[in-house]
Amino acid sequence: MNKFYHMNVAGLERDLRLFSVNDNLKIAAFIIFGDVELTVACAKELIKKAPEFDIMVTAEAKSIPLIYEMAKQTGNNDYIIARKAPKVYMENILEVNVHSITTNKEQKLYIGDSEVQRMKGKRCLIVDDVISTGESLAALEKLVGEAGGEVVGKMAVLAEGDAIRRKDITVLASLPLFDKNGDPIA
Repeated sequence: MNKFYHMNVAGLERDLRLFSVNDNLKIAAFIIFGDVELTVACAKELIKKAPEFDIMVTAEAKSIPLIYEMAKQTGNNDYIIARKAPKVYMENILEVNVHSITTNKEQKLYIGDSEVQRMKGKRCLIVDDVISTGESLAALEKLVGEAGGEVVGKMAVLAEGDAIRRKDITVLASLPLFDKNGDPIA
Protein backbone atom coordinates (compact mmCIF):
# COMPACT_ATOMS: atom_id res chain seq x y z
CA MET A 1 0.00 0.00 0.00
CA ASN A 2 1.41 3.37 -1.07
CA LYS A 3 1.67 6.03 1.62
CA PHE A 4 3.25 8.79 -0.48
CA TYR A 5 3.00 10.26 -3.96
CA HIS A 6 6.23 11.54 -5.53
CA MET A 7 5.83 14.57 -7.76
CA ASN A 8 7.69 17.38 -9.48
CA VAL A 9 6.26 20.88 -9.37
CA ALA A 10 7.97 24.15 -10.28
CA GLY A 11 11.20 22.23 -10.78
CA LEU A 12 11.19 20.77 -7.28
CA GLU A 13 10.51 17.20 -6.17
CA ARG A 14 8.33 16.42 -3.20
CA ASP A 15 6.78 13.35 -1.57
CA LEU A 16 3.17 14.04 -0.63
CA ARG A 17 1.57 11.92 2.08
CA LEU A 18 -1.69 10.18 1.23
CA PHE A 19 -4.76 10.58 3.44
CA SER A 20 -8.16 8.88 3.29
CA VAL A 21 -11.16 10.99 2.39
CA ASN A 22 -13.44 7.95 2.69
CA ASP A 23 -13.11 4.14 2.55
CA ASN A 24 -12.37 4.14 -1.20
CA LEU A 25 -10.63 7.45 -1.86
CA LYS A 26 -7.33 9.02 -0.82
CA ILE A 27 -5.81 12.38 -1.63
CA ALA A 28 -2.20 13.52 -1.58
CA ALA A 29 -1.73 16.36 0.89
CA PHE A 30 -0.05 19.30 -0.81
CA ILE A 31 0.77 21.57 2.10
CA ILE A 32 2.81 24.60 1.16
CA PHE A 33 3.03 25.86 4.77
CA GLY A 34 6.61 25.82 6.01
CA ASP A 35 8.18 25.02 2.63
CA VAL A 36 9.74 28.34 1.65
CA GLU A 37 11.66 26.91 -1.30
CA LEU A 38 8.47 25.44 -2.80
CA THR A 39 6.45 28.58 -2.10
CA VAL A 40 8.98 30.84 -3.84
CA ALA A 41 9.36 28.50 -6.84
CA CYS A 42 5.60 28.05 -7.32
CA ALA A 43 4.95 31.79 -7.03
CA LYS A 44 7.61 32.49 -9.66
CA GLU A 45 6.14 29.97 -12.11
CA LEU A 46 2.53 31.12 -11.57
CA ILE A 47 3.52 34.75 -12.16
CA LYS A 48 4.95 33.77 -15.54
CA LYS A 49 1.51 32.44 -16.53
CA ALA A 50 -0.63 35.15 -14.92
CA PRO A 51 -2.72 37.58 -16.97
CA GLU A 52 -2.55 41.30 -16.20
CA PHE A 53 -4.30 42.01 -12.92
CA ASP A 54 -4.78 44.75 -10.36
CA ILE A 55 -5.23 42.68 -7.20
CA MET A 56 -5.03 39.03 -6.16
CA VAL A 57 -7.61 37.19 -4.06
CA THR A 58 -7.41 33.88 -2.20
CA ALA A 59 -9.25 31.95 0.49
CA GLU A 60 -7.90 31.47 3.99
CA ALA A 61 -5.55 29.65 4.77
CA LYS A 62 -3.20 27.28 2.90
CA SER A 63 -2.60 29.58 -0.05
CA ILE A 64 -1.72 32.65 2.04
CA PRO A 65 2.06 32.10 1.80
CA LEU A 66 1.70 31.63 -1.96
CA ILE A 67 -0.26 34.83 -2.58
CA TYR A 68 2.08 36.75 -0.28
CA GLU A 69 5.10 35.55 -2.26
CA MET A 70 3.39 36.34 -5.58
CA ALA A 71 2.66 39.87 -4.33
CA LYS A 72 6.25 40.25 -3.17
CA GLN A 73 7.72 39.04 -6.47
CA THR A 74 5.43 41.27 -8.56
CA GLY A 75 5.95 44.33 -6.36
CA ASN A 76 2.20 44.43 -5.68
CA ASN A 77 1.72 45.55 -2.09
CA ASP A 78 -1.91 44.49 -1.81
CA TYR A 79 -3.85 41.24 -1.88
CA ILE A 80 -7.11 40.03 -0.36
CA ILE A 81 -7.76 37.04 1.88
CA ALA A 82 -11.37 35.81 2.07
CA ARG A 83 -11.70 34.77 5.70
CA LYS A 84 -13.36 31.62 7.08
CA ALA A 85 -14.97 33.57 9.92
CA PRO A 86 -16.07 37.19 10.24
CA LYS A 87 -13.72 39.41 12.23
CA VAL A 88 -14.69 42.30 14.51
CA TYR A 89 -12.94 44.79 12.20
CA MET A 90 -15.04 43.74 9.19
CA GLU A 91 -17.96 45.98 8.28
CA ASN A 92 -20.82 45.31 5.83
CA ILE A 93 -19.76 41.69 5.45
CA LEU A 94 -20.33 39.70 2.26
CA GLU A 95 -20.48 35.93 2.73
CA VAL A 96 -20.71 32.89 0.47
CA ASN A 97 -21.03 29.16 1.16
CA VAL A 98 -18.32 26.70 0.19
CA HIS A 99 -17.87 22.94 0.60
CA SER A 100 -14.33 21.66 0.10
CA ILE A 101 -13.22 18.05 -0.43
CA THR A 102 -10.79 18.40 2.50
CA THR A 103 -13.42 19.68 4.94
CA ASN A 104 -16.25 17.54 6.27
CA LYS A 105 -18.75 20.35 6.63
CA GLU A 106 -19.97 23.36 4.75
CA GLN A 107 -17.95 26.50 5.36
CA LYS A 108 -18.38 30.15 4.54
CA LEU A 109 -15.99 32.74 3.16
CA TYR A 110 -16.23 36.37 4.23
CA ILE A 111 -14.94 39.73 3.10
CA GLY A 112 -15.69 43.12 4.56
CA ASP A 113 -16.27 46.55 3.09
CA SER A 114 -12.54 47.30 3.06
CA GLU A 115 -11.92 44.34 0.74
CA VAL A 116 -14.97 45.20 -1.37
CA GLN A 117 -13.64 48.72 -1.95
CA ARG A 118 -10.21 47.39 -2.95
CA MET A 119 -11.80 44.98 -5.49
CA LYS A 120 -14.52 47.21 -6.94
CA GLY A 121 -13.83 47.89 -10.61
CA LYS A 122 -10.51 46.02 -10.46
CA ARG A 123 -9.08 43.14 -12.47
CA CYS A 124 -8.92 40.33 -9.89
CA LEU A 125 -6.71 37.26 -10.10
CA ILE A 126 -7.90 34.32 -8.00
CA VAL A 127 -5.06 32.22 -6.59
CA ASP A 128 -5.26 28.88 -4.79
CA ASP A 129 -2.90 26.09 -3.84
CA VAL A 130 -4.97 23.17 -5.14
CA ILE A 131 -8.17 23.13 -7.18
CA SER A 132 -10.15 19.93 -6.83
CA THR A 133 -13.93 20.17 -6.93
CA GLY A 134 -13.79 23.88 -7.72
CA GLU A 135 -16.09 24.80 -4.84
CA SER A 136 -13.63 27.23 -3.22
CA LEU A 137 -12.91 28.75 -6.60
CA ALA A 138 -16.62 29.26 -7.29
CA ALA A 139 -17.08 30.88 -3.88
CA LEU A 140 -14.21 33.28 -4.54
CA GLU A 141 -15.62 34.11 -7.99
CA LYS A 142 -18.96 34.91 -6.39
CA LEU A 143 -17.33 37.17 -3.78
CA VAL A 144 -15.36 39.03 -6.45
CA GLY A 145 -18.52 39.49 -8.52
CA GLU A 146 -20.57 40.71 -5.56
CA ALA A 147 -17.77 43.15 -4.70
CA GLY A 148 -17.87 44.59 -8.22
CA GLY A 149 -14.54 43.15 -9.34
CA GLU A 150 -13.76 41.39 -12.60
CA VAL A 151 -12.17 37.93 -12.50
CA VAL A 152 -9.41 38.01 -15.13
CA GLY A 153 -7.82 34.70 -14.19
CA LYS A 154 -7.95 31.71 -11.92
CA MET A 155 -4.80 29.83 -11.07
CA ALA A 156 -3.42 27.24 -8.71
CA VAL A 157 -0.28 25.26 -8.16
CA LEU A 158 -2.09 21.94 -8.69
CA ALA A 159 -5.28 20.65 -10.28
CA GLU A 160 -6.49 17.55 -8.49
CA GLY A 161 -8.37 14.75 -10.24
CA ASP A 162 -10.69 15.88 -13.04
CA ALA A 163 -9.91 19.57 -12.39
CA ILE A 164 -6.96 19.24 -14.78
CA ARG A 165 -9.48 19.07 -17.65
CA ARG A 166 -10.89 22.51 -16.85
CA LYS A 167 -10.10 25.14 -19.46
CA ASP A 168 -10.83 28.10 -17.16
CA ILE A 169 -7.91 27.60 -14.77
CA THR A 170 -4.14 27.84 -15.09
CA VAL A 171 -2.08 25.36 -13.08
CA LEU A 172 1.51 24.20 -12.80
CA ALA A 173 0.85 20.46 -12.52
CA SER A 174 -1.81 17.80 -12.11
CA LEU A 175 -2.34 15.74 -8.97
CA PRO A 176 -4.22 12.45 -9.23
CA LEU A 177 -6.74 11.07 -6.79
CA PHE A 178 -5.91 7.68 -5.30
CA ASP A 179 -7.79 4.45 -4.57
CA LYS A 180 -7.86 2.82 -1.13
CA ASN A 181 -4.47 1.19 -1.81
CA GLY A 182 -2.84 4.48 -2.71
CA ASP A 183 -2.70 3.79 -6.44
CA PRO A 184 -3.51 6.70 -8.77
CA ILE A 185 -7.00 6.63 -10.25
CA ALA A 186 -6.90 7.02 -14.02
